[in-house]
Amino acid sequence: MCGIVGIWGDMPDRREHVLRACARLHHRGPDSRGDWTDLQARLSLGHVRLAILDTSPAGHQPMVSACERYVIVLNGEIYNHLSLRQQLENQGHDGRWRGHSDTETVLAAFSAWGAAETVRRLEGMFAIALWDRQEGTLTLMRDRMGEKPLYYGYAGTAFVFASQPVALQALPGFDPTPDPRALSLLMRHNYIPAPYSIYRNLRKLPPGTLITLHAPTMGAVPLWPEPEHYGSLSPVGDNTSVPLAFHSDEAATDALEACLTRAVESQMLADVPLGAFLSGGIDSSTIVALMRRHTDRVQTFAIGFEDPAFNEADHARAVARHLGTEHTELMVTERDALNVIPDLPGIYDEPFADASQIPTTLVAQLARRHVTVALSGDGGDELFAGYSRYLRAQAWWKRKAALPSSLLPVLGAVAGLGHRILPCGVRSEQLARLSTRMRASNPEAFYLSFVSYWHDPAQILCRPEVPRTLFDRPSGHIPEGRPGGADTEALSLIDTISRLDTLTYLPDDILVKVDRAAMAASLETRVPLLDRHVVEFSRRLPMQYKLRGGQGKWLLRQVLHRHVPNHLIDRPKKGFSVPLGNWLRGPLRDWAQALLDPVRLRDQGLFRHQAVQRVWQAHLAGRADFSAHLWGILMVQSWLDHTASTAMAGHDSAKESA
Repeated sequence: MCGIVGIWGDMPDRREHVLRACARLHHRGPDSRGDWTDLQARLSLGHVRLAILDTSPAGHQPMVSACERYVIVLNGEIYNHLSLRQQLENQGHDGRWRGHSDTETVLAAFSAWGAAETVRRLEGMFAIALWDRQEGTLTLMRDRMGEKPLYYGYAGTAFVFASQPVALQALPGFDPTPDPRALSLLMRHNYIPAPYSIYRNLRKLPPGTLITLHAPTMGAVPLWPEPEHYGSLSPVGDNTSVPLAFHSDEAATDALEACLTRAVESQMLADVPLGAFLSGGIDSSTIVALMRRHTDRVQTFAIGFEDPAFNEADHARAVARHLGTEHTELMVTERDALNVIPDLPGIYDEPFADASQIPTTLVAQLARRHVTVALSGDGGDELFAGYSRYLRAQAWWKRKAALPSSLLPVLGAVAGLGHRILPCGVRSEQLARLSTRMRASNPEAFYLSFVSYWHDPAQILCRPEVPRTLFDRPSGHIPEGRPGGADTEALSLIDTISRLDTLTYLPDDILVKVDRAAMAASLETRVPLLDRHVVEFSRRLPMQYKLRGGQGKWLLRQVLHRHVPNHLIDRPKKGFSVPLGNWLRGPLRDWAQALLDPVRLRDQGLFRHQAVQRVWQAHLAGRADFSAHLWGILMVQSWLDHTASTAMAGHDSAKESA
């Protein structure tokens, strides 16, 4: 796990700026730092390393290929690199390797097979920049599921990229102007989806895509190369795959267990101490159970809260005891959790408003005291239909199907009118959602009302600009038009929206949350459920194996029940959350009040200060829980303060250097 950075184009003192950018990524790679410059090409690359495989200098980056044509910086892990080495040797590679790092393997593969073919063969998590000295091209690549981040854009006339924006913020010519499209999407989702970033001249490379530049071009309108999907498992849901067929439930369970076992085993490869997060839920417990099949010693980590409504430590402890892990548990006080909040803007680097970032940060810090790598159970809800909102959406879809088709647009129009008339608040939000549900002619638009916070960002932003996203692009999985009422169509709805979550919520919220929290502690996290073969299996798995008897993740549960007794697992899902609503009325009230000050908001010109105050007062009075809505605004305000102080510190440092 590492951090990468690059500058291509005209920039004075380019190499020095790359080195400073690397220093800002030190948390992602505290073990070593390297850079490489091609003066003629006007290109400088930088890399910071958290050594996991081949901790010797043989794994140092940037790395030049043996043929000297390619130069690479790579962030991530390639789990099938030993298999790729064998393939290369079988095809004539001389086998004289400098070390056993996956980076060296990938670089040799690029030399033998080219960029497009190599990236299709990779199994792992990665963000890669590859410089082709012969062709003079720079190719950026990101893993299929979006586990590793990669930002790219312009600073002045130079093309730049990095693992996190913080590496680029101090570059000359970098434009710190917030993108109104990103703010609008943040208000709607509490995260900023790719390709947008908080900065106007910076984008995120979408999962499973690559871009190739032949020259940096920044004129009146910057050149934004169109990302292209690669391989058979592109992030665009493949609805044409042949469904899996099993002669029995036992056979289906065997097949999934074998697939998961292979994924877990491949991701346990490390030359440093390795453990796992354990919440006591289905996903993390399954990962830990399968880890125990490969080793007698597994270290697990969990945190608990004093409030029993948010505490799952007892469940995690019981599962750990049954599986025989070396379990480390930290009971977090309210003050421990609150102390993390001032650090969030620096950890997440752009506004991010999933409040479970707080416990995620705490458990990552706990794990790093003992291990360098931790396996995580993320991805199970998206791949195996585990979210309770899927059943709520299904019920609404059937209810809508039962209404006369002529009534739907009328109901939608009335609800929309009420939303526009009522002041910003609970009723207005409810009517906005109802209007969308009644008018929606496809699952994507329909599902948007279930995953939105500020469903209409115009309620809260002064200058909203909501761009089209995947929610505006019907997949065709369910034909457009009025939905039918058959159970098969309702199941198709769940299949469609769970795929949509896999393309949006999973990479842009869940994986961002884990990556930033872990890397802030210099901890590598791995996600076996997102192994390429597991994802392919889930996409071909009929819905009857995902959802049965009103219970999601049915087949995944059957695998776990072979290792852990039912009574330790089968309980209502709590989620990894905190009592945010109570905190904002109590210990966080003064902090929030200062950030939501109406004079401050009015002077900024980003938020409608009167609307914010109405919602804030309604929350304080207990008329509704607006904590999730307010958290997005608070994270923007906190981020603005952080970036201002960081910029001032950088300015003072530059003056001292001069």
